[in-house]
Amino acid sequence: MTIISQGIDLVECARISGLLDRHGDRFQKRVLTTAERARFAAYRDPVPHVAGRFAAKEAILKVLGTGWRGQITWTDMEILNDAAGKPSVVLTGECARVAEQLGIDRILISITHTKDHAAATAIALGKD
Repeated sequence: MTIISQGIDLVECARISGLLDRHGDRFQKRVLTTAERARFAAYRDPVPHVAGRFAAKEAILKVLGTGWRGQITWTDMEILNDAAGKPSVVLTGECARVAEQLGIDRILISITHTKDHAAATAIALGKD
């Protein structure tokens, strides 16, 4: 595997909390897939977890080198966890098209959060 690119992002949880307070379900439906929203429904305080997904998706956009342009949507990126909690990335739509064009075979993601901040790193891998 070859590293094609990497990205990182940091989000303040207070920013996400404000967005959730002001826009609630509308914000969640815009940013999170159905499966991601279902996962957060189980948390007593979902804010750090939502902030982590937000940071992860921003890091993925940095890996893709696109920013928010064209047909890209938040839900073109889905981050799910396996039984042990390890996150993985599934790209669809425009994000999948851009990744294929760049020769990206897989994106590794790492997410961390505290009460105040969430951070994520993404590494794009291509086949040799």
